[in-house]
Amino acid sequence: MTALELRVPVAAPAERTWAALTDWPRQGEWMLATTVRVTSGDGTGTGTGLAAFTGIGPIGFTDTMRVTAWEPPTRCAVLHTGRVVRGTGEFRVVPLGERCELVWSEDIALPALARPAFLLGVRWSLRKFAAFAKEYRR
Repeated sequence: MTALELRVPVAAPAERTWAALTDWPRQGEWMLATTVRVTSGDGTGTGTGLAAFTGIGPIGFTDTMRVTAWEPPTRCAVLHTGRVVRGTGEFRVVPLGERCELVWSEDIALPALARPAFLLGVRWSLRKFAAFAKEYRR
């Protein structure tokens, strides 16, 4: 298993940061080479199903997930249920007045060769997310 916890400051209040994080179809605007779609539910609660394709063109993999905790505007947890990525993930939004901190954690099984690229990709994506959330509008 690969355990990961990354933090990024966000120059936006918790409510806006939460809205930006849970705008599943727009995650591709900040998540490296990834498109996300809701596969079951309305995208706003426990039991929601998600599918995230990561790759370029037809080459890549789909990470299927089910939301296991939904506590707006501070916490969302998922169970990764796919063939390539299995385990748990969570994001927490820590309110700090007009700003906040995003804490992204994963405890997942990954092929050993994929771990360094995964870590770099998540770090890059979280930096891009901080800028996305600052300007986010539905």
